[in-house]
Amino acid sequence: MALQCGIVGLPNVGKSTLFNCLSNAKAQAANFPFCTIEPNVGVITVPDERLTKLAELVHPGRIVPTTVEIVDIAGLVKGASKGEGLGNKFLANIRETDAILHVLRCFDDENVTHVDGSVDPVRDKEIIDTELQLKDLETIESRIQKVQKQAQTGGDKAAKQTYEVLVRYKEALEQGKSARTVQFESKDEQKIAKELFLLTSKPVMYVCNVDEASAVNGNKYVEMVREAVKEENAEILVVAAKTEADIAELETYEDRQMFLQEAGLEESGVNRLIKAAYKLLDLETFITAGEMEVKAWTYRKGWKAPQCAGVIHTDFEKGFIRAEVIKYEDYIQYGSEAAVKEAGKMGIEGKEYVVQDGDIMHFRFNV
Repeated sequence: MALQCGIVGLPNVGKSTLFNCLSNAKAQAANFPFCTIEPNVGVITVPDERLTKLAELVHPGRIVPTTVEIVDIAGLVKGASKGEGLGNKFLANIRETDAILHVLRCFDDENVTHVDGSVDPVRDKEIIDTELQLKDLETIESRIQKVQKQAQTGGDKAAKQTYEVLVRYKEALEQGKSARTVQFESKDEQKIAKELFLLTSKPVMYVCNVDEASAVNGNKYVEMVREAVKEENAEILVVAAKTEADIAELETYEDRQMFLQEAGLEESGVNRLIKAAYKLLDLETFITAGEMEVKAWTYRKGWKAPQCAGVIHTDFEKGFIRAEVIKYEDYIQYGSEAAVKEAGKMGIEGKEYVVQDGDIMHFRFNV
């Protein structure tokens, strides 16, 4: 289930500072691990307070959180769609990711130069959007050339549908809109759209990198971004990367918590960012809890019980009989699996059960 979020942004917006904070184990909750696959790919633990709470009741041998992959993608410059700078590599790297974290500079600092000479997050966002849109337009136009004839002359229904999807995307992109602003009604159209793998159709979250004073409530730059993306079906997160770097330097979990309280923050921006990235990828967590371990498992939102069983082992899915399900709140309230059963709060679910985030699962199977 290796799904990746790519961090993008212009040079000097705080992208790498943020990536380094994410990839610094100390920046995580208590003692969770981090490892780098390649210089720019980090496997990052998803902070989940539920695991700690369950562990206090179950006393397992270990806690195993779930993870998400974050990729630091080289800074983009104007003309990337034509191969300027590391343009081609940049675009190939984005194509491989499942969602985009777009870092925007929302702070003033005379010591940090800006490639375009002034701080304007909306302009910066548009530079990257334009490059990605141009690349998508190129993709769409070459596909239109291939299917246009079939769609307009023969009775090929699939070609006709594909052509219609392509034309709708082309119109949006030519107006400077991203592909994610186009919604399709039918399942067939959605499938065609998905298989185009357009860069601007990926879910995006704008990460506004602010100064320390704006970490809690944002600033005028953040408001500019909010206004600019309101049509876009995108999330916004406010983070002070420099403050996060200071937090990452602190040795103990207690020190980090104290620092956060003094800054008026409930949890670190890094934790919020990881959780948001996980959600952006449409991922949720079910949990298994036993004496050996309390473990978080990742699944795609909307999956049914057998699919989730398959995340643990393919045999579980093949021979699925039923799932025993305890809601997290019930487990905490009653304090143990036995007490939950006694209270009649354990659900016995079949193949059609749609798993919910935080479900504590036990699968029965027969192979």
